[in-house]
Amino acid sequence: MEPRIDGFDYRRVTVADGVTLHTAVGGSGSPIVLLHGFPQTHLMWRHVAADLAADHTVICPDLRGYGASDKPADTDGTAYAKRTMAADVVALARELGHDRFALAGHDRGALVAIRAGLDHPGAVTHLASLDVLPTLDMWDVLHGTSAAVGFHLYLMAQPPGLPERMIGASPDAFFGHFLDGWAGDPDAIPADVRAAYLRASREAVVSIVADYRASAGIDVAHDEADRAAGNRLRMPVTVLQQDWGAALGFDAAARWRAWAPDLAHRSVSYGHFMAEEAPAEVVRALRALLTR
Repeated sequence: MEPRIDGFDYRRVTVADGVTLHTAVGGSGSPIVLLHGFPQTHLMWRHVAADLAADHTVICPDLRGYGASDKPADTDGTAYAKRTMAADVVALARELGHDRFALAGHDRGALVAIRAGLDHPGAVTHLASLDVLPTLDMWDVLHGTSAAVGFHLYLMAQPPGLPERMIGASPDAFFGHFLDGWAGDPDAIPADVRAAYLRASREAVVSIVADYRASAGIDVAHDEADRAAGNRLRMPVTVLQQDWGAALGFDAAARWRAWAPDLAHRSVSYGHFMAEEAPAEVVRALRALLTR
């Protein structure tokens, strides 16, 4: 049996034509939606969600293309645009009875959360981003040999065919590389959860690549349009981030401030998978955000 978040109900929620999201829902009170990163599923929130459920309705979906959610074909380059995935999240919350909700995302899920905040400011009351830069800034800061850390971004940006074949030839080695290399505390992801992540990713190579490919194309165009128009995140924003700036030579807080005037930015010392490695710290940051 696949691991689950204890005490949460599971359901499939239709969010678009032919797309349903596998979703865990628990608790009661004001709603918060938690979006997972790569190469994970909603399970990455298992500790944080259980704590927040004491006084919030907590909604944890697998993003489209990931986990047990639907994986539509990307026939026109828009199926995995963050704009499309953000619309999924707003539709999910509405289907569950919430027109307004707080939103937190990690990694890929944070990119979806940022786009939701930009596109749907009337729906997103508070926004948290864990260990990612907005798409446009991510590409801006990667250059020279330091960009080698993001080799997967360049691999999956290539046209359809080669990335899928290369990753599909040894998916456990590819996805396991990130689970092992990005974790500050390897014990934070137990064997059964790691196996679930690998199994889910193995079955989603094509859609995961499409998600990343969108971030080298259509997502950049959407960010550029927002930057040119001065569109920013108008809700309170909290960012927890490893100190990439020290390693890559940029001011992460300044880059975030350009998008989020009401910003609380903190550099942290724990690893990339912070909701699993330091759940109490993440919960504390989210609860502080929700009081702003």
